[in-house]
Amino acid sequence: QVQVAESGGGLVQAGGSLRLSCAASGRIFGINSVGWYRQAPGKQRELVARISTSGMTEYADSVKGRFTISRDDVKKSMFLQMNSLKPEDTAVYYCNIWPPQARYWGQGTQVTVSS
Repeated sequence: QVQVAESGGGLVQAGGSLRLSCAASGRIFGINSVGWYRQAPGKQRELVARISTSGMTEYADSVKGRFTISRDDVKKSMFLQMNSLKPEDTAVYYCNIWPPQARYWGQGTQVTVSS
């Protein structure tokens, strides 16, 4: 069974930066588009950014120019560099393939941005 683990979250002031990491135990990242998702309190989970196997990226309008998604298929990992963080970025962040599959949701990593 493939396991996915997110890390790198924390508490940061507005304008600060964080780098999230995601590691998978299997090869799911190497053969699929992958994405970062987030869920804020009281809101639905949303796609933040995704990257294809060829490296093409897409971002939610709310994070364009501030977040950068990347992947390292050799290390079965993916990353999300988050700069210029805003309080509205506060959420639990998850990684998954794109489109997401329920069996690959991990515990997520909490990101809290204070104003």
